[in-house]
Amino acid sequence: MQAFAAPAFAEAVATPDPTPVATASAATTVTIVGEGKTRQVQDITKEDLMKVVPGSSPLKTLDKLPGVSFQSADPFGAYEWSTRFSARGFNQNHLGFTLDNVPLGDMSYGNNNGLHISRAISSENIGHVVLSQGAGDVGTASTSNLGGTVQFYSSAPTEEFGLTGGQTFGSNSTSRTFARIDTGLLSTGTKAYLSVTRQRTDKWKGSGSQNQDQFNSKLVQQLGTNNKLSAFFNYSDRKEVDYQDMSLEMINRLGYNWDNYAPDWQRAVNAAKKVYTGGVNSLDDAYYQGSGLRKDSLIGATLDSYLSDAMALKTTAYHHSNQGQGHWYTPYQASTNGLPLSIRTTEYSISRNGLLSDLTWELGQHTVNAGFWVESSLHTDTRNYYDATGPQDTNYYLSNPFKTDFKQNFTTTTTQFYAQDTMSFMDNKFKLNYGFKSPSVKVNSVVITGSRAGGEIKASKTFLPQVGVNYAMTKNDELFASVTQNMRAFQPGVDGPFSQKQVAFDLGQANLKPETSTTFDSGYRFKRNDFVGSVALYYTKFSDRLLSVATCAGIVGCPSTLVNVGEVETKGVEAALSWSLAKDWTLFNSLTYNDSKYKSNYVDNNVVVNIAGKQVVDAPKTMFKTELSYDTPVWFSRVGAKFTDKRFYTYTNDASVPSYWIADLTAGYKQKSFAGLKDFSIQLNVQNLLNKQYISTIGSNGFQATDPNGTAQTILTGAPRQFFVSVSGKM
Repeated sequence: MQAFAAPAFAEAVATPDPTPVATASAATTVTIVGEGKTRQVQDITKEDLMKVVPGSSPLKTLDKLPGVSFQSADPFGAYEWSTRFSARGFNQNHLGFTLDNVPLGDMSYGNNNGLHISRAISSENIGHVVLSQGAGDVGTASTSNLGGTVQFYSSAPTEEFGLTGGQTFGSNSTSRTFARIDTGLLSTGTKAYLSVTRQRTDKWKGSGSQNQDQFNSKLVQQLGTNNKLSAFFNYSDRKEVDYQDMSLEMINRLGYNWDNYAPDWQRAVNAAKKVYTGGVNSLDDAYYQGSGLRKDSLIGATLDSYLSDAMALKTTAYHHSNQGQGHWYTPYQASTNGLPLSIRTTEYSISRNGLLSDLTWELGQHTVNAGFWVESSLHTDTRNYYDATGPQDTNYYLSNPFKTDFKQNFTTTTTQFYAQDTMSFMDNKFKLNYGFKSPSVKVNSVVITGSRAGGEIKASKTFLPQVGVNYAMTKNDELFASVTQNMRAFQPGVDGPFSQKQVAFDLGQANLKPETSTTFDSGYRFKRNDFVGSVALYYTKFSDRLLSVATCAGIVGCPSTLVNVGEVETKGVEAALSWSLAKDWTLFNSLTYNDSKYKSNYVDNNVVVNIAGKQVVDAPKTMFKTELSYDTPVWFSRVGAKFTDKRFYTYTNDASVPSYWIADLTAGYKQKSFAGLKDFSIQLNVQNLLNKQYISTIGSNGFQATDPNGTAQTILTGAPRQFFVSVSGKM
């Protein structure tokens, strides 16, 4: 069993692509409990990532860990409009994400400062994932992590030359092809890999496909005895047709499998003229089609320098460019050619450059760590309209709009300095970690077209402390505790402060405060011959919560109003246990109880919205995961099930989606050598094993104050039972 991975340095140091070390005798598992850490930290290994369907989001794999909730309307968890990831009641907009130290932003759909992990790298090239549920390290490159952090690490090039290939077929005409070539270690001290990925899959309901092409490369170069250069270049071209956003009332009236009209063009035209058929009774019951297009290039290079036996310097530079369009056939705007509908787009571009540097110095019983992060980002948001001409495929980048609602350029400048010290006492049995960070984020908006707000806004904190302790009572038992303060910077983009009218922005700017949080985290870790586990207690106070209040239906795209709605208080307990039942058999269980409540009412259009004491939206109180694994040198299987409690999608808690159980199955055959291939594997994945109908994503069009009739069109249904077969091997 992989358990209690010891870091290569002390608590303060984050090493690239660290390899966990097995220290317990149970069968192989996937959860690593962070030995010696002062915070709750857990790990997903490469082995576990390989057990899911290739192309699945690694965030979906994290769903088994305590405190984590993951939702998506597609079987891969990669359909970005529907993807929702939360930890301890904080959604992904309040978490931090990195890949090989490079910041990925908050991975929201209209992301202005990063990109989704499914676009950043092919799932086959991820080495492992580190989750900190409560609070990340002060050195993490993120200004959105009011809650925890997720750090992805790409796999290293192999020491030997080799060709790796994988092919997946399955439900909905799925075909995924992966090919990678490793140079092996050359005489120059160089090793590298190149990989290409092509995925094609149809939606599980309705018409349309969700396709992606990716190129990944990574190089590691030894420079003398004390320096190592690592660099990567990743490219992604993703095109996904949307599922229709639903409401509870629509599901009851139109059915679980209801979707947009495509390919029935005439029905969409008739509906735009308010001529409805088949149970439809409004313009918003369906649209002809919607889609999301994203092209990304991500480049990063890290130089590790060992200045002495006690001092190490790590420096990372990166560049990210993005082009994106979201398409929506809208019946609210006619085309200039006389058709009663047009194609509305939200168009994005990102160009960001950054530098991170981290110095670690071992000085007696101290490990001192300090560094900085700077980033400059240019982001553009545009809302355009294009003529619809018929039932043609518009899954490409459109140009020459006939109307523009708004266009804004945002320049975001981020600086963050941090320093920390880890002190070890009592022969390393007791560790004290203390430090702080000083983030500063300035956003400037220039309005090119439209009436949205322009100007400048800044969020900064001189001193955000983090203090933690770890005490090893025995070699198998330890206690940990920490307290952390964090800040989330103001966000540019469609739903940020600059989405307001200029007058609302000007009036509210002086009183607008950045969101902050204070988190207390404590727990107990233990390991025995046959099991390993942890129990954690936590409390978080979330202050100055900002709420973007929608003023019309999502497709209409009216400017929102940003209001401070006070505090949220979260308290909970989470536990994880991995138990070796017998040779080759492992049982994993995780349990979460999370109580997140609003502490303050707020005012909307001079009306008090009474939410004090109500449960936070999309924050299930109880989650339970159980998974039985069987693993031999030849055969492997895994069957698991997760319970997710009911979730509210209104702030007043008058509307919710029911709790549910979802089960999955993995089974396969592997050989070190087979038919001329090395590491041969054939694997079957069955998702939603019992074919359960359930609500996956909520809040797809935002959350509502109230929805007494269940008409809020902001939920998505989960995929039915899906089958996939994957074959892989190396030469």
